[in-house]
Amino acid sequence: MRLVICRCAVEYEGRLEAYLPEADRLVMVKADGSVSIHADDRAYKPLNWMTPPCALREEEPGEEQKDAGIVDLWTVQNPKGEKLTIRIFKVYSDTAHELGEDPGLVKDGVEAHLQELLAEQIEILGAGYTLIRREYPTAIGPVDILSRDDLGVTVAVEIKRRGGIDGVEQLTRYVELLNRDELLAPVRGVFAAQEIKPQARTLAEDRGFRCVTLDYQEMRGADSTELRLF
Repeated sequence: MRLVICRCAVEYEGRLEAYLPEADRLVMVKADGSVSIHADDRAYKPLNWMTPPCALREEEPGEEQKDAGIVDLWTVQNPKGEKLTIRIFKVYSDTAHELGEDPGLVKDGVEAHLQELLAEQIEILGAGYTLIRREYPTAIGPVDILSRDDLGVTVAVEIKRRGGIDGVEQLTRYVELLNRDELLAPVRGVFAAQEIKPQARTLAEDRGFRCVTLDYQEMRGADSTELRLF
């Protein structure tokens, strides 16, 4: 990745015409060939950009352009004929960094994490609960957690980060199917999520399911061996 902090003006020609007057900006050139121009705000959205495939050409400015204060001239063009012309008047910093292959975004608190933690801390569902199996297989897909309560009744648990009506419908299908198995019946349902929408809670309770709100941060720290002050 190349990062150029400079004073520049930018023209775009393509589906429409746009112009950025002379100002201090960041020009970012990525390994995939994309070029984007950023101001010191907007968090993530560039002022203008060109996505790959595109080609960047750096040219020595002509005499008239030099007289106008231009020290470098960039042209970025793609096969569609769209073009960015970047006139650079002053370069404050020009650095390049090899970032390598990115592993991608790893989401914290996804349903798989919640499922794993709840299986390890099954007592969150209530005293006397025991785990039968995670990802209990059925003909219509795996049940997140199958457990037994303190009375030995089978309990199917559907886990979501944000519990909506679709999740309740999914739990309903699992419970109806599992109740056909004489070895498991009667089967009750628990709808567990970090956040349960009011409509989903109403529907779940109307169908006889218990709703459990999961505190992911607390669950994650429950078995931590890290030293804590508080």
